[in-house]
Amino acid sequence: MTAVSSSRPRVSPWVLSAFWFGSAFHWLLLLTILMPTNVVSFVGEAQKGTYLGALTAIGAVIALVVPPLVGAHSDRTGRRLPYLKLGVGVNLAGLAVMGVAVATLGGMTGFWVYLLGFLLVQLGNNYATAPYSALIPQLVPPELRGRYSGIMGMLQATAQLLGAVAGIAIGQLGLPQVVGFVLIALTLVVPAVITMRGVPEGDAPPARTGESMPWTQLFTFKPFLWVFITRVLFALGQYSVQPFLQYYAGDVLRQRNEVLSSSLMLACIIVASILSAVVGGQLSDRIGRKPVIYVAGTTMAVAALLLLLAPNFGAALALSVAFGLGFGAFTSVDWALGSDAMPSEKSYARDMGIWHVAFVAPQFVGLPQGQLLDWGNAQGGNLGYTLVFGIAAAFFLLGVILVRNVPDTRKAAA
Repeated sequence: MTAVSSSRPRVSPWVLSAFWFGSAFHWLLLLTILMPTNVVSFVGEAQKGTYLGALTAIGAVIALVVPPLVGAHSDRTGRRLPYLKLGVGVNLAGLAVMGVAVATLGGMTGFWVYLLGFLLVQLGNNYATAPYSALIPQLVPPELRGRYSGIMGMLQATAQLLGAVAGIAIGQLGLPQVVGFVLIALTLVVPAVITMRGVPEGDAPPARTGESMPWTQLFTFKPFLWVFITRVLFALGQYSVQPFLQYYAGDVLRQRNEVLSSSLMLACIIVASILSAVVGGQLSDRIGRKPVIYVAGTTMAVAALLLLLAPNFGAALALSVAFGLGFGAFTSVDWALGSDAMPSEKSYARDMGIWHVAFVAPQFVGLPQGQLLDWGNAQGGNLGYTLVFGIAAAFFLLGVILVRNVPDTRKAAA
């Protein structure tokens, strides 16, 4: 692996990670609070899991294709920020279409317009992500990547907390759903501008050292291969549960206000993840990435299983805290581990785009998991939730087991 030179100019981790703040708020509020509610209003209760799963799976097609292609083009031009600017613009257009569908349309007509807007959101966000992701390994030397990744994880978690709070406020105050889309748009734009103004193109020159691996050989590079596989598994665990958390609060925990209850659970997860994110990232610079992931992944798997046995809402909140501690530690190390596994500076954006696919493509699991949820619940006894949460835990545990295969590409700082 070609390492980044420590002499390369660096930018503040807060500025560099600002766009992740906006993007994290965006996806938390959209995927876990607004979309589940909106889908029910369009298609009804009986098919909510199937249609929500289908929506996320269709969006994942774009997330699968766009980042590697745009990343490769970014590597050829040596530019990063113009892609961020255009991608955010398309993202905002998609949010506007979704908001219009919710505010003015209903039934299946509204759903198809809503789907169109969601596809634009996915296109714009993923168009921006791959070139932007390349800034992290390009500008940050290996010995500081844990710290930078930890700050990025903390910003993401803080944004997710604000997204959960926004969801609570919308539900409790009875605000129109379109307010959520306006909040997402504002919170996406401001951090994006901070990053675009704080990271001039002159500080992010095209990386030209090292040899770029052909697409067909990229997965023969073992650090990249195993980091990709394990990230897929952790993402499968996350997306097996995340879209259906609101339904779980109502169907299993018997909460009358599902939006408020799921938002409180998310808030517990996120507050705990904020506490563990920076600590996990800095710790990984000293002891290595994998030990942190072992503990984090096991914690998430156990918490997911125990949620099935939660006797009441208070117990579910406590388990949410435990899950959040694991999730924050994992997030803090995730980007550092991925950056360490890049085979060449010459193809950072392309390779980070492919690596990003490992996180977004597993959204496809929403479709079969949604169908499994509806089928299982139709059998009685909340069987659907037992199957979905159990599968999520299995993904987390398999990720923990296989991360041991990731070769060490750097030595932990003494």
